[in-house]
Amino acid sequence: MRFAPAPTGYLHLGSARTALFNWLAARSTGGTFLLRIEDTDLERSRPELVDVVFEALEWMGLDWDEPPIRQSAREDAHRAAIDDLLASGLAYWSDPVPESDRERTGGRAHDVADRDRNLGPGAGRAVRFRVDAEALGVTSVGWHDEIRGDISFDLEHIEDFVLRRADGSSTFFVANVVDDAHMRVTDVIRGEDLVNVTPKYLLLRRALGLEVADLRFAHLPLIVNERRKKLSKRRDDVSLLDYRDRGYLGEAMVNYLALLGWGPPDGQEIRVDPLHELPPLFRIEDVGESSATFDPAKLRHVDAEHIRALGSAQFLGRVRPFVEAAPWADRFRDELFAGVADEVQVRVETLAEVPDLVEFLFVEDPPVDDADWAAVSGGDAPSWLRVLADRMVDWPWRSADLHAGTTALAEELGTRLRNLQAPLRVALTGRRVGLPLFESMEVLGREECLRRVGSALGRLEADGS
Repeated sequence: MRFAPAPTGYLHLGSARTALFNWLAARSTGGTFLLRIEDTDLERSRPELVDVVFEALEWMGLDWDEPPIRQSAREDAHRAAIDDLLASGLAYWSDPVPESDRERTGGRAHDVADRDRNLGPGAGRAVRFRVDAEALGVTSVGWHDEIRGDISFDLEHIEDFVLRRADGSSTFFVANVVDDAHMRVTDVIRGEDLVNVTPKYLLLRRALGLEVADLRFAHLPLIVNERRKKLSKRRDDVSLLDYRDRGYLGEAMVNYLALLGWGPPDGQEIRVDPLHELPPLFRIEDVGESSATFDPAKLRHVDAEHIRALGSAQFLGRVRPFVEAAPWADRFRDELFAGVADEVQVRVETLAEVPDLVEFLFVEDPPVDDADWAAVSGGDAPSWLRVLADRMVDWPWRSADLHAGTTALAEELGTRLRNLQAPLRVALTGRRVGLPLFESMEVLGREECLRRVGSALGRLEADGS
């Protein structure tokens, strides 16, 4: 099985799933997972994006079994194949037809008459494959698709296609055939948008005398958005590494992508270690034919489950790059974070949410949400905070004792606990919603809590309360 991305853009979610399904198929059958960089399109390929492909696959945990091949390094083999086809008469030189003149060619970018003009190499000329039933000895070409069943194309519906571009570079068609044969590829697993390419692939293999009997094809269903439209770079979040940068776990992405078009036979969707748990269950024949919907909310759920499954040390290790990017990174302390880590871990859906949730621990004065302040600072809040400041001096400084003391004080003041908690929480964290209050107080420490309550009282006085 081979994954053959083109370095013309950032790795798309659809390409990532194709890589994963090839990897799963290889690991489930004892096959070999190969990586090939299809960089023959000189105008669109960008060398720096090759490293992005490696980075993306490594983030997902997908390893390959042989050194990666760059297709551009095999251009001599592609040219030799094209020369063989020219010599056999199954390819010919052709002049491009300008758009302004295509009415005479039925809208084609070439003139079919070029087949019989015996043109040679020339400036701006391309080489085309002669799709000719008599020359090829067949009137149709077909295969059994492991996902879609039997598929067949009549040759009369396949136009003569380009093998060598006008700039001298070989096209996707011939490079794929030659390199798949060189790499001994037996299983071609790719997106359904390439179904129409497969008859050309098979015709080329036959024309070059390459074996086709042992080839297996599987064309994966498209991934669509919630509006049932194909995922688009212009409209949807489709760059794989963007999800890494937004705090998703690589194993969660693997887990979720595996569910797009396929599902484990036992129905269990969440796998703590999907790269080890899924291969024994995977069969390419079990992939569905219908389009698979990418649901961002479902991905967040899967990611949250994987975050919760991390051990404490793992969680801190995964979180560290995100807190180190925060403005207060120089104040971050492992021991402070450890005091709330368990509560953080069960509340976030992505790692990128962590810094915002724990910021109040590591800044001298947490930013106060104006709306939250306005909601809790009226009425009896000033007097409650003053009493709290007095009592906090003597309370034992453990979360359970802080909870008990605040509960008793609320009863004494004739109010509900939540009414007392609200202004205290905003005074300490700047917000009405966040981590459990009393656990946060224990981590902050008595002196810091008293200082922050004092600052809040100062603000109330400045406001005239």
